[in-house]
Amino acid sequence: MDPHYARYPFFDGARAAVGDADISPAALIAEDAPAVERGLERVERALMEGTVAAEEPHRWSDREELLSYPIARILVSLVDTPAAVDKYAAAEATTAHDRFRADFETDDDGLQSTTTRTVSLEDVLREFELAADVRPERSTPDSRRRSGRDPTQYWIDVGAYLTLSTADWGERWRLVNRELATGAVRVTTDELHRLLEEAVHRRVADGLPFEVRGSSAGDEIADALEDEVASIRDLLNDHDAAGRTDVEAVVPALFPPCMKALVQRAREGESLPAHSEFSLVSFLVALGMDATEVTTLLDVTDETASRIATRVEYLTDAGGSQFAPPSCASMQSYGDCVNKDERCETISHPLSYYTSAVRDAGDVRDWRETVTDDE
Repeated sequence: MDPHYARYPFFDGARAAVGDADISPAALIAEDAPAVERGLERVERALMEGTVAAEEPHRWSDREELLSYPIARILVSLVDTPAAVDKYAAAEATTAHDRFRADFETDDDGLQSTTTRTVSLEDVLREFELAADVRPERSTPDSRRRSGRDPTQYWIDVGAYLTLSTADWGERWRLVNRELATGAVRVTTDELHRLLEEAVHRRVADGLPFEVRGSSAGDEIADALEDEVASIRDLLNDHDAAGRTDVEAVVPALFPPCMKALVQRAREGESLPAHSEFSLVSFLVALGMDATEVTTLLDVTDETASRIATRVEYLTDAGGSQFAPPSCASMQSYGDCVNKDERCETISHPLSYYTSAVRDAGDVRDWRETVTDDE
């Protein structure tokens, strides 16, 4: 099996590779193969973190990575909600975008590994039938020597540009604001990569959701995945259940016990499990905290701070703002519901706890003001 299909399972050739694996998704599900667990992780990380990359990459073989993709599509189809489809497709596209960039840089440097095949820009353009639509801008020998890379600008045919770009991307993407010549639009390398990300998004979303039930085989698949589908639906229900609280102050002393415990663990330098970190960060974002405030409160630096800042950005952008912290029921299932007090018995969501606690406390001082005073 070509290893790059594990990284890009939406490539057309990956479908043939799945067939060559000589095992059907139905068989994988029936035997509860590792690809099923990875498929569930793929969807859950898409919803929680905006990526489908494995939390422990070396845990999964190329074969399991490849086979997890059709499993993930089945799960998203069984959940059958627009939010799940859009978030999943966007996460596959974002992950692919990151991998494309890494591969293109490796290809440019001529440092390809003997064990890992990378894809080139030309490979990706051919995959999405854009090879004839995209042309590099001619550069001079002097400019190539100065930059070390060639090229930094491309021309893409107007038809392909209009097909892939959308008005939601901002004013600079509007055709009237672009440089045009002989039926083509000038774009930077980063802009071309953004267009390729959109091509991935559309391919992944195409055909989702599809009907799983309706045949004996489909019904068996759906029945076998009931627990996984329920887990994903709980995640979505949590996120739809609450948004930002109407309490504007950040008062850590009034956080619900579960969040106090997670804050303490983070401040003590513990590496929180992904679901715990998501629960904590999404709670803080729901209070209106930005990345700097979150990393300051948690007293994290370096790689941890960078990862948490990225998670904050994901949760506060236009697509991720619908995702609120998990409910109390989910916190219990995660094993993060600890030190319950009397107020916990009266609420079903950490944000409800906090709103109630702040209102009962009356006049409170925002933690962010104390940070400003210390400066």
